[in-house]
Amino acid sequence: MAKKMKTFKSEDAGSELLESTTKDAVLDESEDEEYTHSRFKITSYGADMTAFELAHRLGKDLIVPPAFQRKYVWRVKQASRFIESLLMGLPVPGIFLFRDQKLKKQLLVDGLQRLETVHRYKNKKFEGKPFKLTEVAEPWNGKTWDELSPEDQDVVDQSVIHATIFQQDFPKAKDRSIYEVFERINTGGMRLSPQEIRACISYGEFSTLLRNLNSNHHWRAIFGKPSNRLKDEELILRFLALLHDGGKYKKPMRDFLDGFLEEYRSLNNIETKTFTKEFNDTISTVHKLLGAKAFRVGASLNAAIFDAVMVGIARRLRKGPIKKANELVNAYAGLLKDQGFVAAYVRATSDEESVRNRLRTARKAFANVS
Repeated sequence: MAKKMKTFKSEDAGSELLESTTKDAVLDESEDEEYTHSRFKITSYGADMTAFELAHRLGKDLIVPPAFQRKYVWRVKQASRFIESLLMGLPVPGIFLFRDQKLKKQLLVDGLQRLETVHRYKNKKFEGKPFKLTEVAEPWNGKTWDELSPEDQDVVDQSVIHATIFQQDFPKAKDRSIYEVFERINTGGMRLSPQEIRACISYGEFSTLLRNLNSNHHWRAIFGKPSNRLKDEELILRFLALLHDGGKYKKPMRDFLDGFLEEYRSLNNIETKTFTKEFNDTISTVHKLLGAKAFRVGASLNAAIFDAVMVGIARRLRKGPIKKANELVNAYAGLLKDQGFVAAYVRATSDEESVRNRLRTARKAFANVS
């Protein structure tokens, strides 16, 4: 189209309908859902391992590498205090390892910050700078690994860290217990987010694809800076799950997303190409025609608007590209003024009825866009 089209501004639809008071990047009511829990039969045992042994197993992929866990979040003072504890011979918190019977590997459920700290100190780097112990006792304050005495280096290497290794014996269908353990363990004083949990325990081709899709420049322009808690990856997963399995949706949203990721954990080539095209085509259409403020009726990106609009436009794109941009802009503006749609993204957004209503309303809104 030769003529440059005007992009949609959220205020055109009456942003007074919902003013977000949250300071977060995303407004998602499903994060406050209450969950039901099951009973499990767990086998567990303890093992004392040295810091040297654990680091070695991590490097050899016998323990799943931390790339599948959440990011390293400790500051240099926290990391230094942990190394100081080892040097002083103090007991340190143990780690949790989940035995994945399918992969024949151990997943690092809790302990990334501690093991990564030892790895960084021995490799002498912390965020691109020399790792010098900070605000610790003498004679170690200000010293790098190379500046420690051979005796002190040996103390760190031979420090014992207790590992609790567990596996789920029942139920057999899903290793759901690992989610529960993740959810109940605080690491570095920060609770893991649902997507951080998924990224670790359901890692595979699908998790890798989500990370790759997350770098799409149209998506980055809309979402903003990458989320340290993987909320941006979770929204991509949410779009794909509702696009393909929305008719089967049952609350809570977290369990629905867990199940979809696990089902497609090992994507084949056709599924990878399909998911990639669906997300890339839809998010590029949204960014080009609706602008970087899409999915917002206030300061924050609204997850419920995001999932419905993305699914509605993706379904329309199955018939071919959208040629009349103004029709999409007008359909979007009208959708955000639809009182039934507003009700479905303002309150009880993860209830089955709300999800069905907003998906249905959005599908109808975009179905006849040329």
